[in-house]
Amino acid sequence: MKKQDLFFIASCILIVAIFFCIIPLRDWFMEWSKAKDGRYFVLAFLKFGILATTGESIGLRISKGVYNEKGFGLFPRFIVWGVLGVGISIAMSIFASGTISFLHYCGLSLSATDITSQCFGIQLLYAFCVSFFMNTFFAPVLMTVHKITDTHILENKGTLKVFFSPIAFGRIIQNLNWNVQWNFVFKKTIPFFWYPAHTITFLLPSEYRVLFAALLGVVLGLILSIANLKHK
Repeated sequence: MKKQDLFFIASCILIVAIFFCIIPLRDWFMEWSKAKDGRYFVLAFLKFGILATTGESIGLRISKGVYNEKGFGLFPRFIVWGVLGVGISIAMSIFASGTISFLHYCGLSLSATDITSQCFGIQLLYAFCVSFFMNTFFAPVLMTVHKITDTHILENKGTLKVFFSPIAFGRIIQNLNWNVQWNFVFKKTIPFFWYPAHTITFLLPSEYRVLFAALLGVVLGLILSIANLKHK
């Protein structure tokens, strides 16, 4: 373990400690996490922007031995992940509500307000169904969009030019390594990691779900680094 690793770990511990020890900051975080207005999405942007970008930095450390390098584009990645995070938080709400309707058609009379009062078996069934539907129908699109934006950032050498130049969707999609994207990212990580991981997510109280999903972004960074190594 090098000095940069110790510094990185110490920084992460310090940030977490600050949120736990400074009561007003913790109260602000919980208030915005429970908010039913624009504050919820602002916080979702920050959660995913910070945590998922951190995950990608860890992935870069694994693949190249550094947490950042010229052309990597930490700030553009933060912005992109923030925007994707807002989309993920919206998708989580949609699939969480839609699954209740689906289970209702299957004969289970549930509502969003009484899920937590059900027995653990019903809660587990609900959480798994939400995870299954979201990761089956939404995750592949999200992962592909992320791969496209990631390629666009690298092609523009991680500069702010990425926000002012058009994304060559057709060319990038055509040149994606679909063997890795399908056989590893989709076929292996979705059923063996994301289904159970997001089942845990939807077993949590609603105010903690987006945070936990954002923490999983750190794992996503590791997965993407492995996918890049497989591509090479």
